[in-house]
Amino acid sequence: MHTSREPRVPLLEVKDLKSYFFLNQGVVRAVDGVSFHVHRGETLGVVGESGCGKSVMVRSIIRIVTPPGRLVDGEILYHRPAEDHGASATIETLDLATFDPTGLDIRKIRGAEISMVFQEPMTSLSPVHTIGNQIMEAILLHRNVTHDEARQIAIDTLDKVGMSQPSRTIDRYPHQLSGGMRQRAMIAMALSCHPNLLIADEPTTALDVTTQAQILTLMRSLQQDLGMAILFITHDLGVIAQMTDHVIVMYLGRVVESAPVYEIFYEPKHPYTQALLRSIPTVGTEPTERLSAIRGTVPDPYSIPTGCPFHPRCPFNDHKRCISDTPELREIKPNHYASCHYADELELAGVSPVQMATTTSRPDLAPQDR
Repeated sequence: MHTSREPRVPLLEVKDLKSYFFLNQGVVRAVDGVSFHVHRGETLGVVGESGCGKSVMVRSIIRIVTPPGRLVDGEILYHRPAEDHGASATIETLDLATFDPTGLDIRKIRGAEISMVFQEPMTSLSPVHTIGNQIMEAILLHRNVTHDEARQIAIDTLDKVGMSQPSRTIDRYPHQLSGGMRQRAMIAMALSCHPNLLIADEPTTALDVTTQAQILTLMRSLQQDLGMAILFITHDLGVIAQMTDHVIVMYLGRVVESAPVYEIFYEPKHPYTQALLRSIPTVGTEPTERLSAIRGTVPDPYSIPTGCPFHPRCPFNDHKRCISDTPELREIKPNHYASCHYADELELAGVSPVQMATTTSRPDLAPQDR
């Protein structure tokens, strides 16, 4: 632990994170050397196909990877205000990777300072406890309040996330709520202790489009009100365009590209990112026109290809360097990184978010504002 007075210290820094699953069939390198950082008030998007390691990566941050998986290497540096001295507030740095996953130290942070909204609320919420009991449990665990005060905080938080009739809904069970209401309850539970960082693991996947839009608008509004950072995990590039400031693209447990959101869409530097962009429907696509698909399938996690892990599916594969040398994640232009041998040579076409079928109301993504 140490202190620092740097003005732009990130809230969270992940350095060379590795989480492996040790199975009888072999070792699955679910997260294999991931590095990124997120600042206060910022939304970082993590995108990639199913099985690329997104969920294991964020579970590693709060140390809830279940055996036979475990964190084997890397740093998870959480920089939090230690003391409030006005403009000269000191920063306390904790390496969460060194914490006992079941110890008291990480339990004080998990759910209080770093909270998580899981992908499917029906499997994350207890079916035998009311919504109120589950929210109040987190409040009583992390805040010094009475039972009555915890109940009022829970009602106020449910109201804040737009739950109808919160004073009555608080006594309902998860099966009595719709999918959107359950997701709002999950968000209320995550926000009840005013976290510095909210991890959202595909929180709108199982919801209809209208409810999804409401949840995304709610999260952006709450972020502005509370000033928290958001780590948003999704495979939906429309959501990425709407929600995030910076994006990391993952493939087979590694970061293959990292850049501001507008550069990801307009100037992708990795063939995998371009392939993802080309596979989404756009406004103006002819009804008879087939969507572009990424050829092949994600390789067997027990036998990841040598060289660039994407080379079996890459249209720019040179069959030499691509299959023999593993590319490093390197800076191609300021604040834009890619792990491709030819990232600074390929001319990859992007996709405008405003042309996508899932449109965005982000004026900062317009070309004239870049």
